[in-house]
Amino acid sequence: MSAARMFRTSIDGRYLAEEAHRVRWEKSVRFLEKWRVPAGLHPSGLDLGDRTPMTELAEALFGFTFDSSRVDLDEGSLSGCYGVVTAFEVLEHLFNPLHALLEVKKVMAGSAARLFVSMPLRQPELLRSPEHFHEMSRTAALALFGRSGFRVERSAEFRIRRPLFYLSGFKPLLRFFFERVQVYELSTAEVQRETTAEVQRETTAEVQRETTAEVQRETTAEVQRETTAEVQWESAAAVRGGGV
Repeated sequence: MSAARMFRTSIDGRYLAEEAHRVRWEKSVRFLEKWRVPAGLHPSGLDLGDRTPMTELAEALFGFTFDSSRVDLDEGSLSGCYGVVTAFEVLEHLFNPLHALLEVKKVMAGSAARLFVSMPLRQPELLRSPEHFHEMSRTAALALFGRSGFRVERSAEFRIRRPLFYLSGFKPLLRFFFERVQVYELSTAEVQRETTAEVQRETTAEVQRETTAEVQRETTAEVQRETTAEVQWESAAAVRGGGV
């Protein structure tokens, strides 16, 4: 088995029958349903990875067909133009998720387009899947999104097991505390970067104005002090001279 295949999940009957996946799909759809689809959204979708029941649920929700990526996401190039891109439980299997996100950004159709990402929160080694090359904390995920030029519009976390599962043993109990899925709605960050630069420019200008005003106030105060001292000295000298 190649190194790449070691960290890939086979979409087979066993995978589809696992209840945790069904719970994850249900909760992921609820997250998607809360997005207010903007007018003028490009009516096309791309689902990264192999087609799953989640792909069909997204198609039913948005009302258009989703293509499946046909390239090695660690090093291949994506093409096309899409209003919605989904990457549900994909990034944790990749050697180079930054490359995949940069490729996704290239095919997103304007500022209205969205990328929806879900992945497990980083877990202790005891609970980690051998098929996951990356498991990221929220901090690491946010850093990755920022580095690839995305901003977070919404996010959520949820469990993927039924309540009684956690009472079935020691390891299931650990999952109650550590096993979560993190899901994000992402948009491109061009506007955010421009806004940040503008804020920085305005802040710098404001600091300069305040500094100039402060210098002027201090200079005026110093001149007034010197003038007052000079007048007082001259008055005192006049008094002394008059007394002689």
